[in-house]
Amino acid sequence: MSMRTGGSYRESSLLKIRLTLCRMQFGQGRWIAGRRDSRRGIMKSLLRRTAGVAVGCLCFAALISAVATASTRKTDDGDRHVLKGAKPSWTDAVAKTADVPAGEGIRAKVWLAPRNAAGLDALARAVSDPSSSQYQQFISEDAYRAQFAPTADQVAQVSAWLTSAGLHVDAVGADAHYLAVSGTAEAVNAAFGTELAKFVVNGELTQAPAVEVSVPSSVADSVATVTGLSPLGHKVQPADFGPPGGFVNGTPCSNYYGQRMADDQPKFQGHTLPYAPCGYTPSQYRGAYGVSGSNAGSGATVAITDAFDAPTLLSDANTYATKHGDQAFKSNQFRDRSVPEDASKEADCGGNGWYGEQTLDIEAVHGMAPDATVLYYGAASCYDDDLLAQLAQVVKDNKASVVTNSWGEPTFLVIDGVLYTTIDQGLIDAYESVFKQGAAQGIGFYFSSGDSGDNLDAWGYKHPDWPSGGVWVTSVGGTTLAIDRSNNRTFETGWGTQRYGLTADLKGWTLQVPFLYGAGGGFSQVFDQPWYQQGVAPSNTGRSVPDLAMDGDPTTGMLIGETQSYPLASRFGPAGVHYGEFRIGGTSLSSPLLAGAQAVAQGTRRIGFANPLIYSLVRNNSPFFDVTPQGDAGNVRADYVNAMNADGGYRYTVRTFDDDSSLKTERGWDDVTGVGSITPAYFSRVSGGSGR
Repeated sequence: MSMRTGGSYRESSLLKIRLTLCRMQFGQGRWIAGRRDSRRGIMKSLLRRTAGVAVGCLCFAALISAVATASTRKTDDGDRHVLKGAKPSWTDAVAKTADVPAGEGIRAKVWLAPRNAAGLDALARAVSDPSSSQYQQFISEDAYRAQFAPTADQVAQVSAWLTSAGLHVDAVGADAHYLAVSGTAEAVNAAFGTELAKFVVNGELTQAPAVEVSVPSSVADSVATVTGLSPLGHKVQPADFGPPGGFVNGTPCSNYYGQRMADDQPKFQGHTLPYAPCGYTPSQYRGAYGVSGSNAGSGATVAITDAFDAPTLLSDANTYATKHGDQAFKSNQFRDRSVPEDASKEADCGGNGWYGEQTLDIEAVHGMAPDATVLYYGAASCYDDDLLAQLAQVVKDNKASVVTNSWGEPTFLVIDGVLYTTIDQGLIDAYESVFKQGAAQGIGFYFSSGDSGDNLDAWGYKHPDWPSGGVWVTSVGGTTLAIDRSNNRTFETGWGTQRYGLTADLKGWTLQVPFLYGAGGGFSQVFDQPWYQQGVAPSNTGRSVPDLAMDGDPTTGMLIGETQSYPLASRFGPAGVHYGEFRIGGTSLSSPLLAGAQAVAQGTRRIGFANPLIYSLVRNNSPFFDVTPQGDAGNVRADYVNAMNADGGYRYTVRTFDDDSSLKTERGWDDVTGVGSITPAYFSRVSGGSGR
């Protein structure tokens, strides 16, 4: 079995496995205040609802084929090189319905390979490894560009080829990571030696290359891959436009964990449970995780990437902060670095469906690190290449050293009972060139691990998300957190939820949903176990996900404030568009909470890619809170039936704790919470010097 190290693609990786599907269900949503809102993605699975398949039980028949070891290979005539994976493998099994019209407009990105990729890999490792003599000797963006970025001659050569084929080079991406191109389908076909075609996949019309995508041999060493030719598996679910639809948490709820016991409800498994928290505020999180001091995060800068750009981001964040005892952003403490939205993709991506995600990320980071600078990088769309383009801009700007990302995509898709990979070596190389540049410059990337546990129900196959499952990012899992009246952590366990409803006689509880949602995790079949996890995560496995965890359970989630559209009157005001607050969760909460904590830990001194440090600390008197099964069995949640007020009545449910699909919390590293969550000891170890 031949494998590359350092985050490269396993040659023996599963390309497709024929499945017998026993039960199917589509989609992934946003976890707010007792409902699953499909319009907004908390963990943004870059996958349309009709493209992902969830499977209740699987019967495997053998059909395994290898993925090529390189992103390019020669064609028979030797004049062109094939970009392996740019033509999705599922196109071999699905009949095309038509060719893409020759005059149809296409936009794409041609990703360029860095110079001296091996040298970049070695440098990124050395400056990230606490045992290395080069630890934290980061380079500047200028030094990266001089040593590793594609040269002006390479950019000119690739641009000339694209132009000669009839395409227009619209822009050169940050540090020449990519060329943004546009043109007709006819020009795309000519440039890449392919045939763009229409397909119907799981009932959805999509497009993809029906013939292998290739480039001339003269530019093969410069081109890593091309994205944008096939959207399937690389975008989120649509949502409505305008202000996002309002939601109001039901009452009773608890201002801190256990404040109000559900004495008026039946006991659960012989115990009276508390009503769920109303939503934790920043001061409660800072107390529970040990953030102290009057200038928490001062000197640090955190970047946030999402799709699009809500018009009320800053005003909502300032309103929320002042309502809950914190300071609003100072002048220039928050800066919006968003790019113009791509109107042609807005409907596909859901427009304002991202607004709540943006609000959560900014308010969580600012709440944990009130004095840190926050940069918001809204992408042109929810397509992963647009988001990756913004990540490239983050590292070029080199202002932020912590980057939180609450989005991801499936590693596999099930189509007509067959499992196909959605990521190829070229796409991995494009991502990793950005991540390694970031590591070399002292920038760390944090990705939510997902909200579907082992992903069996979401995709029909157990496997971590991408990019959270990559080697060069910190994967952030989710916990259930109990915070007492003094803002202390009472207990913290794994996030995984079963839902129980009242029995017909209202005297007991009956199981309604065996697995509702939970923190993502598991073991990669794409990447080897990286060097930094060895001796801590289970041996003889692939990349183990996640690395760390923070509160993510919607039942014990964060109260956030956002301008929304309320169809009915509520405690926040009459029907209409105005500010309101609601509890929210998901690992999309976990990642910005950790990013804020990292900003506090590092201050003015960059940590960089944190994983080697994290695992070295675990080996030497771990400063992390080891998340294990503990605490109550769950909480009682009261929700308004109409999601606005009590006029429509109430719905009571029990949401359990630590029931995360096949994933289990246990002592030491586990596939729900990694090595654990943040403690005051962690801040002392990291901010006290070397962090070793």
